[in-house]
Amino acid sequence: MDKLILTMTLANSWIYPDVRNWPTSTKELIDTVVKGYEAGASIAHVHLIAGKEKEIVEGIRDRCDIIIQAGMSSDPVSKRKPLFDSKPDMVSIILTHHDECFTNVELNRLHPRAELEEYCKICNETGIKPEWEVWNHGAIWNLNQLIKKGLIKGPHFLSVFFNWPGGAWSPADPDEYFLRKKYFPEDSLHTVSIMGPEQVKICTLAILEGGHIRVGTEDYPYIKEGNPARDNAEIVSHWVKICKSLGREVATPSEARKMIGI
Repeated sequence: MDKLILTMTLANSWIYPDVRNWPTSTKELIDTVVKGYEAGASIAHVHLIAGKEKEIVEGIRDRCDIIIQAGMSSDPVSKRKPLFDSKPDMVSIILTHHDECFTNVELNRLHPRAELEEYCKICNETGIKPEWEVWNHGAIWNLNQLIKKGLIKGPHFLSVFFNWPGGAWSPADPDEYFLRKKYFPEDSLHTVSIMGPEQVKICTLAILEGGHIRVGTEDYPYIKEGNPARDNAEIVSHWVKICKSLGREVATPSEARKMIGI
């Protein structure tokens, strides 16, 4: 199998708000990315702080070559110009709508196909690689439409979501994983994102099936149920060990860039 691309998420956990092991300032965010890189992360999924986008991207690049993946796909494309101007390596784009129900937070936002086409145009102009968020099978249909129209070229990087609460929820179940995987377009690679302790089951499955994994405080801020991680670096180190024990070496950022097509 190819080496495994490990994405580290740095944001707060919306379903475990009382766990406080995530960075809150610009300096903490940059330091956390660097520590995660040193622990073995290939990609840093970062929610860039408004007004600090360039400072964060440049601050990370001054200290390591980790792939910078700018998150917050819930924001409409019209509000993400500062993000694109900061020139991250990748940008998160959800292929369907947001319908999420977290502890004390609800989010509902439409993302029409016209917006997806605008994203394709911007990514082609800037050279920023899309990270396509796949929450259900309809997302795969939308992605195939973009491919058929010639708006994007592979390899296509898919982040596949399970057990995120709300109307876009899907079960963290092996049957769901294999069914969705069956319909991925050609020339694509996928990583899995799972909220809650079910993460262990689906991440392990993805490792064994040639997929990739996304872990960190945003997805699941624990090393195991009832045992919060000290920080993201501890989560990354924990999963690097699991990957190696299952026969998958973790890709360096340089190796991951070649695999993703950056």
